[in-house]
Amino acid sequence: MNKHMWFISLIPLAVTALVMQLLPEKIPMHYDLEGNIDRWGSRTEKLIFPVVILLITLFWTLLIRWFEKRSVNAATDKEKTEAALNGRIFIIIGICQAVMFSVMHFFSMYSSYVEAVKGMDKAKINISNVSCVLLGIMFIVLGNFIPKAKKNGLLGIRTGWSMYNDNTWRKSNFFGGVTMVIAGILTIITSVVADGGLSTILLLVYIVSVAIISTVYSKKVYDREKESLK
Repeated sequence: MNKHMWFISLIPLAVTALVMQLLPEKIPMHYDLEGNIDRWGSRTEKLIFPVVILLITLFWTLLIRWFEKRSVNAATDKEKTEAALNGRIFIIIGICQAVMFSVMHFFSMYSSYVEAVKGMDKAKINISNVSCVLLGIMFIVLGNFIPKAKKNGLLGIRTGWSMYNDNTWRKSNFFGGVTMVIAGILTIITSVVADGGLSTILLLVYIVSVAIISTVYSKKVYDREKESLK
């Protein structure tokens, strides 16, 4: 699966290198909140985002290897199993991220091509809406995998209360996963019916809401767990 992640991450760079000669010398590179083109640049700038995708994939690879080493060097079977499971979850997240960024990049290239050829001054495709929809899908994926992750300091609802023991971790992250799925669904819906600026604002509102609600819930779970152990 790690090889699959790298294969997907390399596709944007390969495709961009192949089709770049078909793009006009100058293409739209930036838009304001209303979708108006406010900066034109060289077509070679389209290579920047594919390189960023590869750098992010490198980060995921190093993180996954860290979990793999923890699994090998674990002192107990429980720690070994948990580290291996978390490593697999991060691979899945890395693949989803690579797909999301690749799709986003292809939409951006197509939009830039059409705008340049037709001499448009406004975005053909609202990339903000596309990005929000893709992030909404990502939230749904994360919401399904967060409850499966074992206690760690990188993924999930990581508060002092949720990490008190395995029980508080499991309950807090199950709840956090559900709220993230709901946030993902709401993000997709609002991105379809609202413009890019409003969609982005609502996306941030959903993220903050998930963080606050999940943190408060983890405190309640902690208090109940402490009370039951008395």
